[in-house]
Amino acid sequence: MADIHIEREHRMDLADARKTAALWVQQAEDKFDMRCSYEAGAESDEVTFTRSGVSGTLKVSHDKFEIDARLGFLLGAFKERIESEILKNLDTLLAQPAPSSSGETL
Repeated sequence: MADIHIEREHRMDLADARKTAALWVQQAEDKFDMRCSYEAGAESDEVTFTRSGVSGTLKVSHDKFEIDARLGFLLGAFKERIESEILKNLDTLLAQPAPSSSGETL
């Protein structure tokens, strides 16, 4: 098994970080067929994600995003490529302005 750990600091407030995390969840579900569950907390939120061969969490706080993923045996051979793709997608989301509120809640 291969593990991936990624941390990215941000300068958003928690409300905007939550909106960005919701976009991350949408991409994970749409592009990578992940099953995600989102649990909001007072100080931080946690997204649990899974699909065949990978599972993990995304922790969202007022100052950072933290991803921990565990890759199964077959996907472990592609760890560097998968980690690179996760970094690219997360960095792209963090570089965008926070999405506007559409009345949706998490």
